[in-house]
Amino acid sequence: MTQTSNRIFDEFARLANDAAGVASGVRREVETMVRSQAERILRGMDVVTREEHEAVKEMAAKARDENEKLAARIAALEELLKTATPDV
Repeated sequence: MTQTSNRIFDEFARLANDAAGVASGVRREVETMVRSQAERILRGMDVVTREEHEAVKEMAAKARDENEKLAARIAALEELLKTATPDV
C-alpha cells in the first residue's frame, strides 16, 4: 500500500508541476498579447515618446531663457531712449 500511495503522490506532484508550467506559459502569452495590444493602441493615438518630449521641453526652456534676455535688452534700450531724448 505504501508503494501505491507514493506513486499516487508522485503522479499528483507531476500533474501539479505540469499545471504550473502551463499556467506560466499562459501568463507569458497573455502578457505578450496585452503588450502588443497596448502598443498598437498607443501607436494609433499618436503619442510622443519620452525622448521627443524631453527634446521639446529642452527647446522650450532655451526659448524661455532667450525671451527673458531679449525682454531685458528691450527694457534697457527703452530706458536709454528715454534718457537720450528730451521731454517734448
